[in-house]
Amino acid sequence: MKKKLLLFVFLLTSMLSFSQYKIENVSMTYGEEITEEKGKIIKIIGETNNKIYALGLKGKDKYFLKIFSSGDMKLISNNPIILPELKDKDVDFEEIVLLGNRLYVVGSVYHRKDKIFTLVGIEYSEDGKLSKNMITMFEAEVAKSSDRGGFYFKSSPDEQMLLVMHASLFDKEDAMKYDLKLFDSNLKPVFSNIDKVSFDDNKKDFEFTISDFDVNFKDDVFLVINESYRDKKKKEKVEKFQVLLFKKDSNYQKEVVDINFKDKEIINCKMMSTANNIVQLVGFYSSVRENGKANKELKGIYNATINLNNNQNENLKFNEFDYETKVKLLGERRAKKGKDVKPLYQIHSIIEKNDGGLIVLSEYRLVVVGQKQGIGPLAVQPITYITNEIIVTCLKPDGSLDWSNVVAKDQSAAVTVMSLNMFTGGGNGNFNVAVGASFPLAVMGKGPEYLSAIPIYKDGQLNILFNDNKKNKGVTDIEEIKSMGNYNNAVPTLFTFDDKGNITRKDPEEVIKNELVLRPGIYYRKNDYEYLIYASRKSQDKLGRMFLD
Repeated sequence: MKKKLLLFVFLLTSMLSFSQYKIENVSMTYGEEITEEKGKIIKIIGETNNKIYALGLKGKDKYFLKIFSSGDMKLISNNPIILPELKDKDVDFEEIVLLGNRLYVVGSVYHRKDKIFTLVGIEYSEDGKLSKNMITMFEAEVAKSSDRGGFYFKSSPDEQMLLVMHASLFDKEDAMKYDLKLFDSNLKPVFSNIDKVSFDDNKKDFEFTISDFDVNFKDDVFLVINESYRDKKKKEKVEKFQVLLFKKDSNYQKEVVDINFKDKEIINCKMMSTANNIVQLVGFYSSVRENGKANKELKGIYNATINLNNNQNENLKFNEFDYETKVKLLGERRAKKGKDVKPLYQIHSIIEKNDGGLIVLSEYRLVVVGQKQGIGPLAVQPITYITNEIIVTCLKPDGSLDWSNVVAKDQSAAVTVMSLNMFTGGGNGNFNVAVGASFPLAVMGKGPEYLSAIPIYKDGQLNILFNDNKKNKGVTDIEEIKSMGNYNNAVPTLFTFDDKGNITRKDPEEVIKNELVLRPGIYYRKNDYEYLIYASRKSQDKLGRMFLD
């Protein structure tokens, strides 16, 4: 009897240690093992009514709705998402969203004869049953199949509204059409705006980019566009950098804010709406030569603020990378020569500090596309996703640089996908839409979800959690960092920052064999101190909660 009791205590202790994990002030608690093999989790949709909703994917396009109980995070149901036909055509899965307490799956279908790209929404009941009521959200007129463009989605901060944009190119007209719509929790449109913008792509170095779009806590809608070209006669770079405002209090009448500057080119832009009625814009910029041609490499980071009380751009700061940051990114020799940074960094996230300033995380991201293997629609294509170091830039409330540092990491994951239509909708020639997801849903569950990082900001302190090679324990020098290698054997590490930007690295005291591996590409932020997370070890998967003590 005594031996049985000791065995029970041992097994219970082992189970508890396997279900709970702690690194410094970050605790992770996991639920039961997910034994249902129908689809790996590729997105945590949200939590409501004591249930957690997640999206699963098996194979190329077999999606599943997974429902868990909030308390023990046990899988309740796992139902395939089988979309109905629309006018004898299959509806393709686009997105799944939680609005208020209502869950919707969103799908699209292209009608070649009519040249109409349709978007529909279908509600799911709490028990995972698909409604027979299909709601038409868009019937977008397009030029042709290859220029049908794509749909892009943003939820409001309170997750009560859904902002959707469709953008497509009309090549023969030298025009780009974008259609914005804001939907309430019943998928009823409360705002709609359609614009067709003509442009002259015969101009030197012409580019037109929809940089970002967003909806704030007041249900105001914003769109950032950037049009640029080189005036050969005047030998100058012309930048049209605008924020389009559609305010609820103004009955969604279109208002335009111009951001004016010279001798610089905007490389990218991300937007964040804050609670004090301010819209913050951040991104990278490049220098411009005397002949008006942009250098394209990254000179530094800018910050522009729009005051929604008067629709004015009240602040614009351009901050060059400091020498210490350049040494970490380029090496001492190139930094001394004044070289600029390669344009391979994307804005990962923007954090509003307690003092009103910003912390901007910019991650090195590269997608390497291999040669097709096979014939026609049966061909497959190898793709490698690379996410390396993160530039952390801390800005003061006035937009000027406070401090910067670099999180050293080296990560990659390779996937093989069907090559047909893998990259449609992202852009065409000089026209580009830069608001897509970091990783396409179609490749999640195959490796990229182990990459990147989770930023955590609480009580004025920044923490960055990511997977790393266990041989990098204690290492913060980018020159000494080793590649993560096999992500199935990765261990979590935590970088913490003080108010001067100094890094302290926290690693697990000892690496536990067969410990679950966190998937930073799949998480859901509930608030400043609680996150829903997903982790796995080979065939074993668990849903969990992460807390910041």
